[in-house]
Amino acid sequence: MNNTTNSKLVIYPKYMDLIYYSNDIVRKFPKSEQFALVKEIKNSLYVGLRYIIYAIKLYNKQDKLKNLRELDIQLTLLKVHIRIAYKYKYISLQNYQTWGTLITDVCNLLGGWINSCLKK
Repeated sequence: MNNTTNSKLVIYPKYMDLIYYSNDIVRKFPKSEQFALVKEIKNSLYVGLRYIIYAIKLYNKQDKLKNLRELDIQLTLLKVHIRIAYKYKYISLQNYQTWGTLITDVCNLLGGWINSCLKK
């Protein structure tokens, strides 16, 4: 099994873990944020999931890289949203650190996937 296939197989369940954790946490946000910050967090997550699925399904290297870079942007936005949530005390330090670790794991897998696409 090559590195690209392994990355694809590993990143999807890791990303799903990120979605599950995020959904559990945003349920605790104040009602006033349900249509603002919560909506933005969920949007970044689900758009990112779409990019993963596209990248897995695509064979053209340039199209695959385009989707992986778009995923990277969504993850960066997610990091910003989480920082805002922490600053406004919607989440604890423990939640912030756990969330950050989940995102970092996905980002590391994404970086490996991007690098393997660039080497071909």
